[in-house]
Amino acid sequence: MADTTRAAAAKTSSANGIGGRVAIVTGAARGIGAAVARTLSEHGAVVAALDIDGTGHHEHGYRVDVRDSAAVEAAVGDIEEHLGPVGILVNVAGVLRTGPVTDTTDADWHEVFAVNVYGVVHCCRSVARRMVPRRTGVIVTVGSNAAGVPRMNMAAYAASKAATAHAMRCLGLELARYGIRCNVVAPGSTDTDMQRALWAEGTHEASVLRGAPEAYRVGIPLGRLADPQDVADAVLFLASDQARHITMQQLYVDGGAALQG
Repeated sequence: MADTTRAAAAKTSSANGIGGRVAIVTGAARGIGAAVARTLSEHGAVVAALDIDGTGHHEHGYRVDVRDSAAVEAAVGDIEEHLGPVGILVNVAGVLRTGPVTDTTDADWHEVFAVNVYGVVHCCRSVARRMVPRRTGVIVTVGSNAAGVPRMNMAAYAASKAATAHAMRCLGLELARYGIRCNVVAPGSTDTDMQRALWAEGTHEASVLRGAPEAYRVGIPLGRLADPQDVADAVLFLASDQARHITMQQLYVDGGAALQG
């Protein structure tokens, strides 16, 4: 039954522009990135999984530091040579540094922007240059609802995600004439290692769901944390031809926590 279900999904996704396409997913070793890589693969994509820590469990895994533009360019060139033209890019790799602005260091800000902003730029630039002559392609970046809602002790992370979201809108505007779509999926609190690291600092699931008035943070109206699969499903939709007339958009996947669309 499972094989039949997967075959049906692959057939459907082939019709929707996923099956048979080469997809690059960054940050694919764990969490949301792993869920995105798995989901695209299950729907027929040939997934090139990139991660700084390596992705040995993927058939096409590449150890790549997205902060290094030369390394990104080399990886994309190798992927195109051996797997075929890249039709889908999903930027998931990201880092989080927390603390009051007055306590954060230059290194904190540089590290967050190096991965969350410049890493995305490196990947988008390398892949988009190749997509333009083909006049087709999809780029989806996983951002955060913190890009649109101020968060205490998260200024560097929130600023990096806001910068990336707007850069994606600009990129989408530039690439629209070539039929290339660019969108952002903005999760809220999601059950990942990054989220659990925050709990180690004193936050916990119940407080996330309930909210924290003293930190000017509302809870999650739907009453649950996101699962990485929730985010992966949104990425799948935006990468598919079902979203063929959607570009330059930011889709919140946060259970209503941002109180906005």
